[in-house]
Amino acid sequence: MSRFRIFVDGQEGTTGLKIHEHLSGREDIEVLKIDQDKRKDIEVRRAFLNNADIVFLCLPDAAAKEAVTLIENDKTRVIDASTAHRTSPDWVYGLPELSSVQRDFVRNAGRVAVPGCHASGFVALVRPLAASGILPADYPISCCSLTGYSGGGKKLISKYEDEKSIKDIKSPKPYALKLTHKHLPEMQRAAGLAYPPVFMPVVGSFYQGMTVTVPLATRALAKKLSAREIRDFLAEYYAGQRFIRVMPYDADSNLDENGFLNPEACNGTNRMEILVFGHEEQILLAARFDNLGKGASGAAIQNMNIMLGLDEGIGLSV
Repeated sequence: MSRFRIFVDGQEGTTGLKIHEHLSGREDIEVLKIDQDKRKDIEVRRAFLNNADIVFLCLPDAAAKEAVTLIENDKTRVIDASTAHRTSPDWVYGLPELSSVQRDFVRNAGRVAVPGCHASGFVALVRPLAASGILPADYPISCCSLTGYSGGGKKLISKYEDEKSIKDIKSPKPYALKLTHKHLPEMQRAAGLAYPPVFMPVVGSFYQGMTVTVPLATRALAKKLSAREIRDFLAEYYAGQRFIRVMPYDADSNLDENGFLNPEACNGTNRMEILVFGHEEQILLAARFDNLGKGASGAAIQNMNIMLGLDEGIGLSV
């Protein structure tokens, strides 16, 4: 049986390691592994990049851009997990559920940009409403996103797991308070908005999992729908999608025994749960998922499966 050749450039980072976990044991995949001491050798990397059917880029933005320039054939297809190409018109945005045609765009793409973790939840919540005219493109939208500390990479993980420092970082920590977070351009573009949201990310003292929330005032919507009607609209929009579930409206079953919304409930899966709370005048949209799953490596594998013409759920848990 012929196997697809896959190379992960940046295999030692958090996302790269998780992608390797997803690929391990798959008989249809041959993982090309570069020697540890050759990871920064450009000519060795060039050979690996040009010998793969699909390359995952799990690199800083500048290195991801450089890697693309090293590909000298039109057969190697690229899935970039960095921020470098998410707003490029030459790259397909790797959220297959974005619209009725997005999965076909991914399937036929040579270059796919994996959405950012915060952006994945925000776009999944907002894009359907903006595209349908329910939400005005110039709505003054805001977003708060609570994520596990694994989203900050090895340095932040080490800080949180250091016994000497853990006592100082038990409380949630808002960050990016200059309102210039790197996900903002893709959040605006992929959601179809005239302006970026006011966005406050928060890192919690748990390893993985996240909840992205977007508040709305019904009086400012172009179509005056209640929270329940918004939930029903989103349920119809995502009907039949394997990895996005719109949960029952405002149901206690969505919360834990103390009435809290647990950001870790989808950990270990590629599942995103969309929840809608509120009443006639105010609405709170929430997307809950694993920041290392649907927010990173899981989404990358889903895109790879689609690009290779395979069942998109191979190797992924719902």
